[in-house]
Amino acid sequence: MSDTILILGACGQIGTELTLKLRKLYGNTAIIASDIREGNTELMQSGPFEILDATNKEKIVEVIEKYAISEVYLMAAMLSVTAEKYPQKAWNLNINSLLHVLDLAKDKLIKKVFWPSSIAVFGTTTPKQHTPQITVTEPTTVYGISKLAGERWCAYYKSNYGVDVRSVRYPGIISWKTNPGGGTTDYAVEIYHKAITDKFYNCFLTENTRLPMMYMDDAIRATIAMMQATLPIHFFSYNIAAIDFTPKEITAAIQKRVPGFKVAYSPDFRQQIADSWPQSIDDTQAKKDWNWQYEFDLEKMTDVMLNSLKKKYNS
Repeated sequence: MSDTILILGACGQIGTELTLKLRKLYGNTAIIASDIREGNTELMQSGPFEILDATNKEKIVEVIEKYAISEVYLMAAMLSVTAEKYPQKAWNLNINSLLHVLDLAKDKLIKKVFWPSSIAVFGTTTPKQHTPQITVTEPTTVYGISKLAGERWCAYYKSNYGVDVRSVRYPGIISWKTNPGGGTTDYAVEIYHKAITDKFYNCFLTENTRLPMMYMDDAIRATIAMMQATLPIHFFSYNIAAIDFTPKEITAAIQKRVPGFKVAYSPDFRQQIADSWPQSIDDTQAKKDWNWQYEFDLEKMTDVMLNSLKKKYNS
């Protein structure tokens, strides 16, 4: 590959690990990381970095021209919990940044765009089990509304201007390397940290709240595979699925490995958001169009999370 990639929002939970993986694949100098703040040491030392606001189109153009960028991964977003507190800021970041990048692709300044959507596009009227690729999408959160609008803008630019824009709908993403960024599924990351540090966790969802989840390595693999694939000409923000579980089930998996770990339940406003989302996802379309498959089940993920966090805290 000779293309140069710009990652907007490279210091977030997914952006950090995506940047490092792409640098391993394509070379450090081919991946330009950017965010409104600096990231962790590994990210900053492994390749080029620019301070960049994803809503500032002129600055994005400057960086694209400076590095001869051909692909943009737009990872900057305000997630579900934070977006409920700052609706207009969330809309500005989540939508205007996308429209800027789509315009740059329409005007041939870049060749290809990756933009992540989310299971938040679904709502209370969506089928809860094995949620189909094409179904009722009536989101009730600011984040979900912005992601649904973003999907429609991507489809519009694809059909009207031939823009090569690609997307997946991420479920909850679980990782030990970076802290979660204000999402409703964050409990599934926090619970592993608390198992190591406190042997106690107070969960903000009820014990039987089932949600679709994915280990970070699978999410990164899906993202890169989607960008490398030769896709059909229609636009989908593809459903991708891996595992689904409840707080009670993840607790049981941890307790097998951390005897004495206890969890209490104090549902808060995030429960209402979780209740509006699917419990499991049908990703048949992604399997058919680009051979998507996940690798990490709950047991394998729990082993990796606890072993990695033990090393992290001990060091």
